[in-house]
Amino acid sequence: MTAPLRFDIADGIATITYNRPEKLNAMTPGMADLMWDAVRRCNAADEVRVVILTGAGRAFCAGSDISELDRYATAWNFRNRPEYCDALRALLKPSIAAINGYAFGGGLEMALSCDIRIAAGTARFAAPEIKLGWIGGGGMTALLAHSVGPSNAAMMVLTGDPVDAAQAADWGLVSEVTAPEDLLARATEIATAIAARAPIAAETARENLKAAFNMPLERAIAYERDLQAICFATEDAAEGRAAFAEKRQPAFRRR
Repeated sequence: MTAPLRFDIADGIATITYNRPEKLNAMTPGMADLMWDAVRRCNAADEVRVVILTGAGRAFCAGSDISELDRYATAWNFRNRPEYCDALRALLKPSIAAINGYAFGGGLEMALSCDIRIAAGTARFAAPEIKLGWIGGGGMTALLAHSVGPSNAAMMVLTGDPVDAAQAADWGLVSEVTAPEDLLARATEIATAIAARAPIAAETARENLKAAFNMPLERAIAYERDLQAICFATEDAAEGRAAFAEKRQPAFRRR
């Protein structure tokens, strides 16, 4: 059988590919376990400096496989299941969602959980759970409100209707829209640039971005200054200054 999730590492970039194209890459509990395994591998591997997430076929991910949901004996069991969006948010490395097609439900939540989102022109985005009688539970409302604003978030979660890639870019849901055939190359180009940066600084920067949404302004600025001091004390920061003085490319070693 074909693995429902592929994991590859090359040149400091880990690529996680959802690989159930015949089911629009809908997530099963088994795939959630594989997501947790992939995230643990990325976190533990110093050679992984950035992670790309994408889907096989015409979907990024259509969310949870609805046919699997009746396996939970109670709503409480469902509430406490291993969550694939939680796995992605446990990732310590910078992440890029290369959204090649449908990003619906949990697929949209996974895209929103990535640091950078780019989309093919064929991508579609939706929070369709309301059409089935429930709402998203992997961060949908909070993450959408931060990304597209409260009114646009309300439009998506209350209607469940999809928006296309151009609308997503206009709302700030994605940073760029590319031709489908150029999507992975562009994601790799961005990932390569990030992988060349000081990895401790890159990981610290993404933690600082999270803090910006969760702290009052003055606390967030003070926290940023603390994180800056931590980065400044690393060997990589000394190497960056030396490389600048010597007019050469720095060789960062994650120290």
